[in-house]
Amino acid sequence: MKIEIVKSEQEKEAAYRIRHIVFVDEQQVPIEEEIDDYEDEAIHFITYDEGNAVGASRLRFVEDYGKLERICVLKPYRGKSIGKNIIERMENEIVKKGYKKAKLHAQTHAKEFYEKLGYYVISDEFMDAGIPHVAMMKDLQ
Repeated sequence: MKIEIVKSEQEKEAAYRIRHIVFVDEQQVPIEEEIDDYEDEAIHFITYDEGNAVGASRLRFVEDYGKLERICVLKPYRGKSIGKNIIERMENEIVKKGYKKAKLHAQTHAKEFYEKLGYYVISDEFMDAGIPHVAMMKDLQ
């Protein structure tokens, strides 16, 4: 498995395709909410398994933290620690850029997954794209 920063339009399109499958097709998130005004400022990641693009995510820097967003893995590849590896790769990039905190908005069904990776809840539950979420933070020392 390889997790790389997107460098080409072809890789970016592959990341968008994965996000579309997971968020728009599976979770019914409106496309206009999935692809937003932050795409150009974000660092995009693409995950390959045996040469196949199977996961995607993006990272933005906001205030004093790195914000992990749009983390997704295609259904046939879930349960293989790919999501955990994506998070770790993104956290490494945050530290590399000199930041000490990571933040994300977790769908409530995934809260325990993020807690196992060291994230803690910092908000009440809220709705985003019709899906319940909580904000979570992690200190990256």
